[in-house]
Amino acid sequence: MVGAIDIGGTKIAVGVVNSDGQVLTRLECPTRGDGPYEDALDRITRMLREAVAKVSGEIQGIGIGSTGPLDALSGEFQNVNFFPGWCGENLVEDLTKIFGLSVAIENDGDAAALGEAGWGAGRNKSRVVYVTIGTGIGVGVIINGQPYRGVNGAHPEIGHHLIDPSGPQCDCGFRGCWESLAAGPAMVTWMRNNAPVNYPNRDKLTGKSICELALAGDECAKRAVQHEAQHLSLGLANLVTMFAPEVMILGGSVMKSADLFMDEIRKTIANCCRLVPHEKTELALASLGEDTNLIGAARVWYYRCGPNGGKSAH
Repeated sequence: MVGAIDIGGTKIAVGVVNSDGQVLTRLECPTRGDGPYEDALDRITRMLREAVAKVSGEIQGIGIGSTGPLDALSGEFQNVNFFPGWCGENLVEDLTKIFGLSVAIENDGDAAALGEAGWGAGRNKSRVVYVTIGTGIGVGVIINGQPYRGVNGAHPEIGHHLIDPSGPQCDCGFRGCWESLAAGPAMVTWMRNNAPVNYPNRDKLTGKSICELALAGDECAKRAVQHEAQHLSLGLANLVTMFAPEVMILGGSVMKSADLFMDEIRKTIANCCRLVPHEKTELALASLGEDTNLIGAARVWYYRCGPNGGKSAH
């Protein structure tokens, strides 16, 4: 069994995962990224101890998937928009000292990609692209069982490639990047900017509620979903053209309403990706369910520290 920690912009999930990729127990709390790192470390430690106490046996190690940027090889957080006070902190070193176990961390996009490649929809595929669309957009690319890394082991921030230079300002400092146009908060922003002044509950809108309203026939919500689908599809088409993967796996909170987006995604890929054999790229939804990111976090430990550590995601 492995301890698993998934750190996102809004919540932290902690659990215990077995060698078949099954979540045996799970706890979560708000990230509270505007608070001090020490508070988050204390909550993670307490939740992990509680999670382990609920299962019989001991954990072999701890795997972490976290929103970035971070240095996956050293474990150090860099300038993460969602929790700026954590810059320079090292969760790998701290948890190693606290628990006396091997600990490994990856960007959450790479972690989820490793999980799906090892235990899910990308199993036995040599070229896998995993995209999670939620508070932000994360992308993990697995080639022959290995996560693609850039210079100095960096995780490429594919969620911030350019879609529309006249688009909205993003927290990354760029204008019109994919995340600023197609992540969940972008859909909420578009809806608030375009809904009538007297639109009910406009200040309480979420990506989930907008999708529910669209399914119920709300015209403004349907336009928001269409705007989301167009920009989401453009980014996905770019990935098909750039990587020509065997499978592209879609996960995250926005894709819980995948039926609202898949037709536009398929149409855009067919129209825009004619220079690659796009028809051979399988589009799949994340198969590990609600716990994709948590299972992916556990897979990070198996990949980096397990018996075949560093050799393959499969």
